This record gives sequence, structure tokens and C-alpha cells, in this order.
Amino acid sequence: MRRACTPDAWTSRRRVVNPAAVRVDVCYKSASFIVSVSMNSTVTTPAAPADEQACYHCGLPVPPEAHYQVTVDEQPRRFCCAGCETVAQAIVGNGLAGYYRHRDALPDSPRESMPVSLQDLGLFDHPEYQQNFVRAVGENEREASLILEGITCAACVWLNEQHVARLPGVVAVEINYATRRARVRWDEQRIRLSDILGAIQAIGYRAYPYDAARAEEVAGRERRSMLWRVFVAGFGMMQVMMYAVPAYIAGDGDISPEAEGLLRWASLLLTLPVVLYSAAPFFQRAWRDLRLRHLGMDVPVALGVGSAFLASVWATLTHGPEVWFDSVTMFVFFLLGGRYLEMLARQKAVRGIEELGKVLPAFTERLLQWPGPEAERVPVSQLVPGDIVRVRPGEVVPADGTVVDGASAANEALLTGESRAVPKAPGSPVTGGSINISSPLLLRVEQVGDDTRLAAIRRLMERAATEKPRLATLSDQGATYFIVTLLLLAAVTGVAWYFIEPARALWVFVSVLVVACPCALSLATPAALTVATDALARMGMLVTRGYAIETLARVNHYVFDKTGTLTLGGMTVEDSLPLGALDDRAIRALGAALEQGSEHPVAAALRAAADGAELPVVSAVVAVTGQGMAGRYMGGEVWIGRPDFVATRTGTGKPLPPELGQWHSEGREGTVVALGDEAGWLGLFRLSDTLRPAAKELIDQLNAAQVPTTILSGDAPAVVSAVGRALGIDDVHGGLTPQDKQAFIAALQTDPAKVVAMVGDGVNDAPVLAQAHVSIAMGGGTDLARNQADIVLLSENMSGLVAGAALARKTLRIIKQNLWWSFAYNFSAVPLAMLGWVTPLMAGVGMAASSLLVVLNALRLQHRPRQG
Repeated sequence: MRRACTPDAWTSRRRVVNPAAVRVDVCYKSASFIVSVSMNSTVTTPAAPADEQACYHCGLPVPPEAHYQVTVDEQPRRFCCAGCETVAQAIVGNGLAGYYRHRDALPDSPRESMPVSLQDLGLFDHPEYQQNFVRAVGENEREASLILEGITCAACVWLNEQHVARLPGVVAVEINYATRRARVRWDEQRIRLSDILGAIQAIGYRAYPYDAARAEEVAGRERRSMLWRVFVAGFGMMQVMMYAVPAYIAGDGDISPEAEGLLRWASLLLTLPVVLYSAAPFFQRAWRDLRLRHLGMDVPVALGVGSAFLASVWATLTHGPEVWFDSVTMFVFFLLGGRYLEMLARQKAVRGIEELGKVLPAFTERLLQWPGPEAERVPVSQLVPGDIVRVRPGEVVPADGTVVDGASAANEALLTGESRAVPKAPGSPVTGGSINISSPLLLRVEQVGDDTRLAAIRRLMERAATEKPRLATLSDQGATYFIVTLLLLAAVTGVAWYFIEPARALWVFVSVLVVACPCALSLATPAALTVATDALARMGMLVTRGYAIETLARVNHYVFDKTGTLTLGGMTVEDSLPLGALDDRAIRALGAALEQGSEHPVAAALRAAADGAELPVVSAVVAVTGQGMAGRYMGGEVWIGRPDFVATRTGTGKPLPPELGQWHSEGREGTVVALGDEAGWLGLFRLSDTLRPAAKELIDQLNAAQVPTTILSGDAPAVVSAVGRALGIDDVHGGLTPQDKQAFIAALQTDPAKVVAMVGDGVNDAPVLAQAHVSIAMGGGTDLARNQADIVLLSENMSGLVAGAALARKTLRIIKQNLWWSFAYNFSAVPLAMLGWVTPLMAGVGMAASSLLVVLNALRLQHRPRQG
């Protein structure tokens, strides 16, 4: 019998109807092939008729129109559909063609339809499957976002990073301890993705392609498993304590040796499930670490629990003076309880980031014909650009598009941090993931899948989550050395106490092993950064680099671009002045033709100024960065851009047109664009722009905090000065090329005390943004996939930048608090344990509480700080 297949679960699917009216769907998902069946009665699938060839993989009839074929054992074999063909290619390509020679039955289930070695890994190498989570970053380099299962401490992160990084062909690997997310980059000509996943599995971990549903599934499995272990440990602890209490309160001779022995054996039996089940992960991971010649945090824990339990068993068998089953069970219970609470807090910290992966609906209503009322419910994954979809009030917009009918408002808070509803009317853009509020809307789909703005935001957040800032790297390195030092101290302490007071040597040894907590040291930075990244995203600030928050907290000089940053960038042509043989309409059309391929706001304004006129044919158009455009028109060269740029290209040596001075004298300020050819000036355009509503508020806040601000712009100095006066910025510089801006930033950075933030548009200012210590881009209208900034302001409200900087400073304070607490706890608790002043129970509670305190402290970042 065959299993069911969801409509969006497959890459290739073909339907076959056999004589028993059995409908078979072969679908490809999650590295396994699932076959669905629907029938009116229970029947078995018949073999193919004698005159019809059967599929070599599944045995179903091959339709006459099917042309799927794979060479198996040097023989061409036919297959019924693309799904079976792809499975066969995977089997043969991985050298497992013997599967077909040795099988004694056709596959009955997804697990039996493939060799074991390929069930989880082999199909990950197929481009059809990789397209959902792998992206190309070079000619042969690929990058995947994965989620790891089995990570319990910083040592696990270190082990996986070191192990994978040593594989030939792996270019980079970064793992975030708080989110369990990994970013792996490899050369596909030297290594396959399945080899990387297999290498991770070989050292006791499991890696999956990241998606929100998979992450939640892994997190849920983690919670359930840990809760059961905590329950067994807690139940065992209570029962063992019942048998231990009589020994504690009884006087000498009150309990007979037989009764005491019976209590010990009962305690042993009740402790066995705690040690063998609840504490099993400690022993398993410790053995794995030792086998790989690496010391993780589970090694000292396993040594402590194991030595105390074995000593108690030996005392029970030999009628020794004392057993410690109650302490063993209590230690395991408190340690697991602390880790369970830490897990809940950590998962709460990362849940905000995961929400972006779940915001899109699974189904939507697509119109069968437009105009027309009839519609059908289809999976969102089946939408293509050009589809018309209906979004009812309260529903989530399924993809990026444009309103074609209806008027409503959209809640874009999750995407931009802006709590106010945004009005939508015909022609308005809408973003997938926003919520329609008041009235039905008809939308034309323009971007789907990985091309949407929501997908770009998720990719940038994933990049930030997997990059390691300097503080996290130092913490992980410190944790690794700390474990080695801890084992040496425990061994020395145990030997010393054996000579001082042998009866206490074991407990002091165990206390030293378990009291230390490098986990708190490793969690100090990533936990805070993860919560801060989510909090900033809710404020409309998208962090795309791991180091950005740390640097933003130390910024003491802000540099702003003008057009599209301090101003809205929605420029309009206010005046145009013909200066040559062409009239006003002709220069507007020629200017629009030259600017057709540019994304700059000036280019958009010039295109709009053509007002639908037929554009002349221009050729060989090239952009001159920071200056303008050049091309050929009617056999000659033409230029458009800054007046001084056009003046140098005309070759006539003519000065700037006197009309420029006339505009200034009449008070008509604005950006001036010149048009010229080989004979001289053809025309002038005067463009105006408006300040962003929140720009003045932002600058006032920075001035109040005495933070220096600067404007760098390629626009005319007079225009830039006017903007500076309006905003209250004295340090303004106009007429600059991108190279001039970059040199200005570099000059500021010669002062080691300066930490410079550059705020620009994210695309046109890429070299300048790269030069600054931290770069911030206005992302409201920018192609996020091309945005190179460290932080992107998704909201049009610039004043949020000050609140974001305040949150970054609070994040840095919390990281320092976590690190100081971790160091203070470990450097005080370990000496006290070595002196014998800390019992194993106290050590277990302290260790668990230390990690929990670090995570809870980081969760304070979910509350917005006061600005300043």
C-alpha cells in the first residue's frame, strides 16, 4: 500500500491509473519518496500487463508517453515517472546499484524504497532538493543553512566546527550555540553536501536543512525527551530519599544491618533508571568526546555521577560504611531541571526569529480568471508571478505584489516594526507576510518564494545568527581551556583529600567536577545577541552581521548620505531648461532614455518627467559611478549627470550655464542635473526632494546626546548646506564622489577613539558603507538581496535608530554582566569546592542555576530600554 502525499510536497509528480482504479502519486520530499494511493476498496497493486513494461524501481506500469530512463548495471531501464527516475539516479550515482540486484520485493514503504545509507543523506545532493535551502555564492561554492540536533554545550559547537572545517572542500562553517543553527559553505567540485552531513552524523550529531517547521519539530523533540528524563530523575529522587531518611535520623543501632542492607538495595534499584536513562546523555556524549579526543562539558559531569554511583554500588556489595544514592539522584534531577529551564528560556529567546519562517499561509485564494469572481484554493508554493489572488480581512498576504482592486490597510509590524496600519489602494505595493486589516484586496503577484522581501529578511537574519562576533569566539575558546583546567584541578584535589581525609575525598572530587560551569561562559554572548537581534527586528532594525550590535553600541560619530537617507528619495523634476537644439519635451525624453537602467532616485525622477513620451533610441549606455550616465544618440555621444561632470565631457570648454545662477538667485534650490552632447549643453533639470519626517527628530536626539553628525553627498554643496541647516547639522560636504566619501570616512578612522557609523541607501553607497565600522541602510525601498549593510532600517521612521543604539548598548552591558557573573561564579565556586565547603548537591544546583541566570538575564533585552 502507498502513503499519502501533500500537494506542495513534491518536486516532480506523475499520476498513473491502473486497472484496479488505483491512483498513484510519486512525490519527492525530505530526501524520501512518498507514494500516495486512493481507492474505493482494498486491493493490491497489480503487476504491469505482459504487453506493457513495468517501472524498474516500483513495478507500476510505465505509461506510453513516459520517457524516463536510467542506465543500471550497463542496461537502460525505464521508469514510470520523474520521481522514480530521480531515486534510481541517486542509487546508481552513489554506487549502490547492487540494491536492484539483491532486493527480493518491490518497495512497500518510503523506508523500504531506498537503501538505508541514502534514506537521510543521498538525495541531499540533488539540485531539485537543494533549491529550497542551498544558494550559490560563487561559480562552484554553495552555502546551506542547517539546524543541528544534539548540541548541548560550547564544546559541542567547537567539535562540530573543527570536524567539518577539516573536510576537504569545506570553505567555512559557523554554528550559533543559542539557536543551534549552522551556516556551511563548500566547493561542490570537491565535496558533496551528503558527505558533510554524513561527517556530522559520524561524530554523534544530526544536521538537517533549516526550515521553521523542522526547527520547531527538533525543539519539541528536545523538550519532550528532556522532560521525561527530568520526570524519571525526580520520581527516583523522591523514592530514594524515602529510603535514605531513616539512615539520617536513626541513632546508632536503631537499624539492623539486614534492614540497612535492604534499604541500600532498594535505593540501588531505584537509582538505576536515573543513571541509565535520565543521565544517559551525559555518559553518551562524554564517551563520544573521549573517543574523539576532545573534552566537553559532559566529561566532568559523567565522571562525577559515574564515580559517585559506582562507589555507592561498591559500598552496597561490600557492606561499606556509606552510600550516596540519594545525592546521585538529587544531583541528576537538579542538573537536568536546570538544563530544562535553560532550554525553555533559550528556545523562547530564539522563537522570535523563527516566527518569520511561519508567517506565510499554506494556502491562498487564486482567481481562475481576471476579471472574474471565480477562485480556487491553492498552495502558496504553486503561485507564480502574474497570478491574481484574493486576500480577505484578517488574512496574511501570501506573496509580494501590487493591489489591483480594493482599498484597505495592512499591518506590517512583523516586517518593519511599524505598528500603525499602512493604507493600501490600487497600485500600492504589498509585502508577503503583512496582514490585511479592513477590506478584501485583489493582488497581482510579483515575487514568490525566495525572491520575496520576507525571504530576503530571513536570509539576512540567518546570516547574522550564524556569524560569530569577537566576544563569542573568545568565550568559546575560554570554555574549552576551562574544562581541561577543571579536570586537572579535580584530580589534584581528589588525591590531596585522599591523604587529608579519605572519607571525604570522593565527594570533594565530585563537587569540584560539577560545580564549575563553562556553559554559562559560552552562553553569555550568544544568548544576549540572539535576544537583541529579535528585539531589534521588532523595532524595524534588521541586523545582518554578527558583529553589528557590538559595534553599534560603541558608535560615537554618525555620517549620513543625503538622497534617500535624510530625504525620502522620491525626487521630482520641478524645472527643465532647454539650452540647445532640442525642445523641453525632447530633453526630457532623452534624459529618461539615458536613465532607463539606473536605480538612483534622480533617475526615477527623470523617467517620470518624460510623462509617457516615446523615448529615443540610445546605445552603449554606461554608468559613471557617482557622476552620471554616458551613451550614444544619433551617432554622437551624450552625457547626463552632475553639471561639472557633463562640462568636462562636452569638450567645448564652455563654463557652467548662467541659468544655474539665475535659479539660485530666485531661491529655487534643488538638485541640478545637466544634459549635454559633443557640441555643448542640451539642457538643465532642477529636482527637489523632501526631508524624511523623522530625520529632524533623529538629529535632535543625537545633538542632545552630543554625538557628532556629518552629511556626505554627491549633490551640489548649496543643496546639501540647505538640508544641513534644516536638520541642524553643521558638518556638511557636497559635490563628493564615492571615492571622496570613502576617503572622508577613512580620515575619521585615523583617530583610534572614533567609531564611525555610515547611514546610506545600501546599494549605491556600498564602498562607503564597507569602509565604516558599522553600516546602516534604509531598507524601505531597497532590494534587500543586494543590501550590503550591517544593519537595515526596515521602517521609514529613522528615529528608531537612536532606540536601536540604546538597545545595543544595553546588550553590551548584559553581555559584560553575564561574563563577569560567569567568571566570578567559577573562580569562587571552584576554590570553595576544593576546600570541601561545597557538597555535590550544592554543586549541581549552582551549576544549573548559573546557566539559567545567564539566559534569564539576556531575556531582559526583550523589554525596550530608555533611549540614551
